[in-house]
Amino acid sequence: MSRNAKINLVLLALVAALAVLPLALGLGDHKDEPFTGSDGQAETAITEQHPDYEPWFSPLYEPPSGEIESGLFSLQAALGAGFLAYYFGLRRGRRQGEERARAAQTAGQTAGQPTDPATGQD
Repeated sequence: MSRNAKINLVLLALVAALAVLPLALGLGDHKDEPFTGSDGQAETAITEQHPDYEPWFSPLYEPPSGEIESGLFSLQAALGAGFLAYYFGLRRGRRQGEERARAAQTAGQTAGQPTDPATGQD
């Protein structure tokens, strides 16, 4: 097994542990909704401490249900991950292209052939 495969397996095991351990250890059993988001918890804490609190503004769009809200959040996360994957893939591709161009240029120079750095040809 290659080194990269071992690292990937360890990372996969860590992600699985992060997902399973809170459930297995019973974290959040003392709450009505054990795994709510931090926004909901902050709203609850503010209203408990200051019952007369008025929010400064209201949301532009209020989804009709929690499932739609979760779906929109997932869509946002997927678009962000796709953008980051595209960006890092583009950077890696450019770097590999530059390395190949340099390798072709040095190979052409060692063979005594003049090489055009832009095209990699004579």
